[in-house]
Formats: sequence, structure tokens, C-alpha cells
Amino acid sequence: MVNYGPDAGKLAVIVDIIDHNRALVEGPTTGIARGAYAFRRLTLTPLVVKIPRNAGQTVLKAAIEKQDLAASWAKTSWAKKIASRAQRASNTDFDRFKLQKYKKLRREIVNKAVKATKA
Repeated sequence: MVNYGPDAGKLAVIVDIIDHNRALVEGPTTGIARGAYAFRRLTLTPLVVKIPRNAGQTVLKAAIEKQDLAASWAKTSWAKKIASRAQRASNTDFDRFKLQKYKKLRREIVNKAVKATKA
């Protein structure tokens, strides 16, 4: 996953290692053009695509679609956390107010249940 620049947050596949600082990266399904990226601009995920070294775009795209990489990424807790952060960031003031009210209501219900079990 690219973690910096205009492609930040998009999934990409390391096609080849250039040297100890850079890798050749491409993401045909996410719109990332093939290019050299520094490892400090990438975050490795546990998802692995088995491809030959320096595989072309068609081979890479077929391998990604065969493994259904986007769906397996969406199932990870990491992707869910990123989506949750994006959702919270896009909340309006009124959405935050409603959330506060729901949390208060939940807290009241839990406290009543705790008091009932203690009594």
C-alpha cells in the first residue's frame, strides 16, 4: 500500500526490487502506474500475489483479479479501520451530535441494567 503522495491509500503490488531503498511498483486495478517507489513511501501488507519477476500489466492484473485482492483487503481489520477513520472524518457537526446522544442513551441503559443486577 502506498502511504505517501497522490496515490496514498491505494493498493499496489511490488513487481521487482530495484535496490535496498526502492521497488518497482504497479497497481493496475487501483490506477497506480508502474514506477519506482522508495520503501519509506510504501507499507507492506500481509497480502501476497504470486507473479513472475517483472510480470507485465496483463499478467499482474489477471493474478490480482484471480485472487480477488480488493475483496480480501476489504475484509482485513486494517482496511476496516481506515474506512472507519474516513467515515468519522467526514461526519458533520450534526452527525457528531447524534452520536453523542446515542452514546449517552446506551450508557443510561447499561447503568440501569447494572443497578438492576446489583439490587
